[in-house]
Amino acid sequence: MQWPSLSLIFTQIFLAYIVYTIYSMSLLFVTPSCEDGKPCLKSYLNQKPRLQLQIYSSVEKYPADRQQLDFIYSARDFNYTHSNSFPVSLNVPRKTRNNGTLFLHFFIEPSSNKHRESIMDVEKDPYISYTAIEMTQYVIPKAEAINLLGEKDSNAKKKKETFLHPVTHIKSRITFTIMTDDIKLPVHNVPAELIHHLKIVQGRTFLPIVKNDFLQTRHSDLVRLMPHNNTVNMTLQYSPISLGKLRMLLHVEGSMQTMKYLGFSDKDVDEVKGIFADTNIYLLGGTFFIATIHLLFDFLAFKNDVSYWRRKDNLVGLSRWTVVWRGISQTVVFLYLLEEGSSLLVLMPAGIGSIIEIWKLKKVLKLRLNKSHNSVAEMKTREFDMESMRYLSYLLYPLVIGGAIYSLLYQPHKSWYSWSINSLVNGVYAFGFLFMLPQLFVNYKLKSVAHLPWRTFMYKAFNTFIDDVFAFVIVTPTAHRIACFRDDTIFLIYLYQRWLYPVDKSRPDGDTIGEESVDYGSSSKKTN
Repeated sequence: MQWPSLSLIFTQIFLAYIVYTIYSMSLLFVTPSCEDGKPCLKSYLNQKPRLQLQIYSSVEKYPADRQQLDFIYSARDFNYTHSNSFPVSLNVPRKTRNNGTLFLHFFIEPSSNKHRESIMDVEKDPYISYTAIEMTQYVIPKAEAINLLGEKDSNAKKKKETFLHPVTHIKSRITFTIMTDDIKLPVHNVPAELIHHLKIVQGRTFLPIVKNDFLQTRHSDLVRLMPHNNTVNMTLQYSPISLGKLRMLLHVEGSMQTMKYLGFSDKDVDEVKGIFADTNIYLLGGTFFIATIHLLFDFLAFKNDVSYWRRKDNLVGLSRWTVVWRGISQTVVFLYLLEEGSSLLVLMPAGIGSIIEIWKLKKVLKLRLNKSHNSVAEMKTREFDMESMRYLSYLLYPLVIGGAIYSLLYQPHKSWYSWSINSLVNGVYAFGFLFMLPQLFVNYKLKSVAHLPWRTFMYKAFNTFIDDVFAFVIVTPTAHRIACFRDDTIFLIYLYQRWLYPVDKSRPDGDTIGEESVDYGSSSKKTN
């Protein structure tokens, strides 16, 4: 009896965990049943009460008296059953402009209630629903791009130092929600994430749950506060929310905090927000499943790629220049993504891929220097490889150099390093597919694709299609998105060659080809 491989066991456990996670997410949208005869909590909104909305701002989260509150907005007869959006002008105190904080205070209460003297009175009034939303966030401003060949700014050094320190930014858009579902919750089976948000009155009635929908506030909504900004125009948005979406919102908020504790930046968290915001639950489940499959394929591709190259003891049928190019290009792309401040969700796979490609490059150079193992087939492979590179050099080098000079003369950059990385990555993205042609050329000359690591290739090929989707779900540079579609074209050409030159499965080793299996003179198609 043959034991299953470790990869198969890992894959099955991983897929089982993903299915369980999606199932657990679906349970968030199932309302706990309230059985007859057992105590239950009912919503205060079941009585269709008239409510009013009061919004104030303050520099403190818990201001001691009303003098510290600044009135923002009031709706005497607040319609909590329909979404609404209203612009407001927000006064920005001097303390906030000097790298301080600012909070909005939302009060939902019966229309008959009077104004309170302090926020501490909220605890004394049993019919007030309240939440505070932080309006400010500390962010390192983007470095200003300049023309490197133009006149030097005398304050450039001072500006560069400023960019090293986070400064106060204010949110230009805020969304708050109220859970409006007409539901009953069993007293002894209240969802754990709701316990701290329930305010009970009249024994078994809970007040409206007011919550900030932080998923709707993105990094692009942040506006830097300048010393002269006495007022800021912003948009307040209200949206009723169901119990299931509220529970998911609370779970995601806890997960975001965990990500920050693990070292993820605010920008990384913002990328994850984009996946959850305004997403249908079924589409969200499908997106989550596809994302995990992408992660699994990445792992299996890395594992099989390393295994293949560890066993490799010759370069028959493999383009040395393609391997060299992949090592250089993967490193350049990683440095570019790092320079652009891309999400760790994109950086980590790119970094791991760079390490593997550099290791493969080291392996190729070692095999290239070991002339004692050079065979006729390997010499022929090297000859075809050099021939293809000679053709490419006539086109590739002038284009890359010309693009770098044009970028230096006419486009602004943050620094010379930024120009260098951008010039290199533009060459990678615009003309990188040309460096995949030597391998296609070698395949064509040898009339075989048996020398390629097809298992690794198929994992990477499936991921290119997933990348096409996630290039628009997760924010990435435009050039990186275009490169995803370029990879699809190369993948289709490889598949065509796979069909054109089918692998002879009677050979004991399908990953390598020997001298006897290479027909250098014939151009006819191989058959099984």
